[in-house]
Amino acid sequence: MRMTTEEAFVKVLQRHGIRHAFGIIGSAFMPISDLFPKAGITFWDVAHEGSGAMMADGYSRATGKVSLVIAQNGPGVTNLVTAVKTAYWNHTPLLVITPQSANKTLGQGGFQEVPQMALFQDIVAYQEEVRDPSRVAEVLNRVILQAKRASGPAQINIPRDIFTQVIDIELPPIVEFERPSGGEEALAKAADLLSNARFPVILNGAGVVLAGAIADSVALAEKLDAPVACGYQHNDAFPGNHPLAVGPLGYNGSKAAMQIIAKADVILALGTRLNPFSTLPGYGVDYWPKDAGVIQVDINPNRIGLTKRIAVGIVGDAGKVARALTDKVTSRLTPAGRQERRGLVAATRSAWAQELTSLDHEDDDPGTNWNARARAAKPDWLSPRKAWRAIQAALPREAIISSDIGNNCAIGNAYPSFDDGRKYLAPGLFGPCGYGLPSIVGAKIGRPDLPVVGFSGDGAFGIAVNELTAIGRSEWPAITQIVFRNYQWGAEKRNSTLWYDDNFVGTELDTNVSYAAIARACGLKGVVARTADELSDLLRQAIVDQQDNGKTTLIEVLINQELGEPFRRDAMKKPVVIAGIDPADTIEA
Repeated sequence: MRMTTEEAFVKVLQRHGIRHAFGIIGSAFMPISDLFPKAGITFWDVAHEGSGAMMADGYSRATGKVSLVIAQNGPGVTNLVTAVKTAYWNHTPLLVITPQSANKTLGQGGFQEVPQMALFQDIVAYQEEVRDPSRVAEVLNRVILQAKRASGPAQINIPRDIFTQVIDIELPPIVEFERPSGGEEALAKAADLLSNARFPVILNGAGVVLAGAIADSVALAEKLDAPVACGYQHNDAFPGNHPLAVGPLGYNGSKAAMQIIAKADVILALGTRLNPFSTLPGYGVDYWPKDAGVIQVDINPNRIGLTKRIAVGIVGDAGKVARALTDKVTSRLTPAGRQERRGLVAATRSAWAQELTSLDHEDDDPGTNWNARARAAKPDWLSPRKAWRAIQAALPREAIISSDIGNNCAIGNAYPSFDDGRKYLAPGLFGPCGYGLPSIVGAKIGRPDLPVVGFSGDGAFGIAVNELTAIGRSEWPAITQIVFRNYQWGAEKRNSTLWYDDNFVGTELDTNVSYAAIARACGLKGVVARTADELSDLLRQAIVDQQDNGKTTLIEVLINQELGEPFRRDAMKKPVVIAGIDPADTIEA
């Protein structure tokens, strides 16, 4: 078939059902963006390319579909790096289109030139460059398939002079692979371990969500009467209202999950790479059972046994493996034993729920008193935990939520639970600030039927605040964004209180800035909450405005400066003075 290279490119996008592209318009890809309206592809022109990729990440995580981000060659492409690495650790099938400087001038240090393949080499699951106009469809098709197979970002690098060429081409077929279901020998060994376990516990990770395997894990858990914990930032990997659910492990997670998994003699790590940060001690408790037999299930064999000593490794799709194990396992429990175990789970959950409900404030470490001072300085202001309880009181059960990296968002990790998957869009283990707002916008584009709410601290929100200038236009969907306003970089400030004697370098934010006022200046609704009741009421109204009135609301929550647990107790220590630093040692230039 005779066509132009850009027609071939867009036809491949259509064959894969791609309907949304995120980015900032650039001359290097205008030949294809010009065809987007005719192809039924909506181009969402964002304020910053990095936020565009985070929107694409949120879209894919909420829908399970491949998303597309594109940028002008050079500085537009370099702006994608943080967000694409975020998508990598979020296991997001993201198509990254990076137009390149023209072949004719490449290597001469021309306008907007950078080695884009080298730039992305270690942050994508797959990358390929188009070498000849006749191969544009073949390469693009393969890159999209690799994004799907790896469930990660894949990059196509395309020199800009590849476009506007006329070629004779046959569009390539789409070849889908069946996902592996685990080896028979490994499944048999795992089933034997689970069947004979005294106290088996299942740990559901992102792979359970990605595989649509939550119902399969429920069936397996019920057959074994095994409690189920969720991995860090994957609160939606198991129904929170199920009697065997114990909540998330990891930083600011569920004490119930930690106490239950500590009793395990066999752990089924289902669809999780067991990231080391996700199983660090929490609340001062080193809960990971050192002698438990670990069965690790992951689609990627390179991640099995990487962080924990395992008894059985299974390479496979979480749903297929869960179904196979359900068929093979038997439970050693008597009816009385089942009742006893469920009673233990219920009592442990209830005790943690009561403790969480009673937590109003953050503790100080021995020898420090910042939190006590913060409460005394603003006695009438909301604490972070009181704000989170007010949010939970008003948040619809069916809502999709996103979170940012930061102290106040981290404090909230223990609170949300969900009935089904693809509802909790936490920023993941790359830990970027500025994720909360763009990801929830992408989620709303993918799921316009559901209410969505983003959460950010004021430091992290400052990185994404420019997107308010984009999303107020009529074609953008309405969302709700909550910003915790305490005028500080909280996570770093907690480090300063613990290890640097309150030497607050770079931790303070401008108290004269109002994000609610910025929202109003962008044509959005911006409101301020000062009490728990006010916050709950404003959130309820914001959801009505979002769903019924098509109106975006930013809620600025004024909270005191209490600080939760530091992120990295494992990686920080108090420095010592040896040579000493003296300003008199500075030599004037």
